[in-house]
Amino acid sequence: MLHKVLIIDDEEKIRTLLAKIISLEGFEVLQAGDAKKGLQKLETADIDVVICDVKLPDGSGVELSKTIKEKYPFIEIILLTAYGNIPDGVQAIKNGAFDYITKGDDNNRIIPLLYKATEKVLLAKRVVHLEKQLGNKHSFDNIIGKSKIIKAAIDAAKKVAVTDASVLLTGETGTGKEVFAQAIHNNSNRSKHNFVAVNCSAFSKDLLENELFGHKAGAFTGAIKDTKGIFEEANQGTVFLDELGEMPLALQAKLLRVLETGEFIKVGDSKTTKTNVRIIAATNRDLKKEIEAANFREDLFYRIAVFQIALPALRERVVDIDELAAYFLQLFANKSNKKITSISNAYFEVLKQHNWKGNIRELKNVIERSVILMDSEELTVNCLPIELQQLSTNNTQPSTTQKLLSAFDLASAEKLHIQKVLNYTNGNKTETARLLNIALTTLYRKLADYGLEK
Repeated sequence: MLHKVLIIDDEEKIRTLLAKIISLEGFEVLQAGDAKKGLQKLETADIDVVICDVKLPDGSGVELSKTIKEKYPFIEIILLTAYGNIPDGVQAIKNGAFDYITKGDDNNRIIPLLYKATEKVLLAKRVVHLEKQLGNKHSFDNIIGKSKIIKAAIDAAKKVAVTDASVLLTGETGTGKEVFAQAIHNNSNRSKHNFVAVNCSAFSKDLLENELFGHKAGAFTGAIKDTKGIFEEANQGTVFLDELGEMPLALQAKLLRVLETGEFIKVGDSKTTKTNVRIIAATNRDLKKEIEAANFREDLFYRIAVFQIALPALRERVVDIDELAAYFLQLFANKSNKKITSISNAYFEVLKQHNWKGNIRELKNVIERSVILMDSEELTVNCLPIELQQLSTNNTQPSTTQKLLSAFDLASAEKLHIQKVLNYTNGNKTETARLLNIALTTLYRKLADYGLEK
């Protein structure tokens, strides 16, 4: 990459000499005789480093450096002066200059300084690029789906993202609750600060308390120094509490205090610690039923569920399966360096018939497995798991005559209805029998008759 350097100096001989030295090092050099012409050059060229005289015919290089940094924050500025002046040097650094050197005495420093300045420019641009990539990864635009139900969830999330309200995401396992939480954080005014996630079901009560609130040195055996918990780590940012319904009641009280006062007490401490975080929580449990069962605090529920978003199960948004499958195919084909470019119609049909108890996470796993097994350029039914391949066998396309006959056949209609209710109850036969208003033994007999037993 060819870096561009702009020299701003009213002394033409000095400009020309510097330009020659710098260009010999492989830099592209532009020149300007005063501040006005220098600013004009900056508007038309992608400059990395400015070398500027302190005394210019139409102003001060020290003040010009402030103007340049405000308008072009990535540009680094090296100021030159005929006479060293400590106050000017201090002010130049405050104004954002990279360095301040004396003409003539420090000519040998120019090239090393240029290399250091361009390294800093490259690093700054790379950080911004990575932040942009991360931002794109966790943006609402990257949530796949065109169904009305997922679009409604995205619209609701966008509206709450710009506020500081606590959010409760509900839905089955694998519906993308953490993806939504990340997108909400990334589109909030806390996006420049930490997003810290913890799964409340992954720790025992004591370990979870330590994870959330940290501890003081000596709080327990092995606690040799003060340790921050996620509420301290995420200060000014967002805490994502996954599987909130699994949190023990004793910790629910401490969480309620954080929500009400912004304070908590570390394990083994006697003083409170302040924090300012936004809380996004997620659960696949019905928290109102948990409240009735005395497993969840009602006051905490109303504090944390200021804004609720229900994420749909995959079977409720079948129209999105094609797009999701195509995305996962591209992802895993690229990872495994395989040239798999398409998915057969039969494969898609099976995906649409499956119940997807594991939702998007299960679909992702199925596609990854298929990519591993497939050697051709198209995913076909024979690379699906056996239980999904059976769906294809059981649902072989009937002839036109068979379709017309089955449309008027009571047994076919009953079989289809039972299958739909089974899908609705996630295969729960007791609940299916209740909804069908038939005895459980009758349901089992019909399942056997219609070949629906699994």
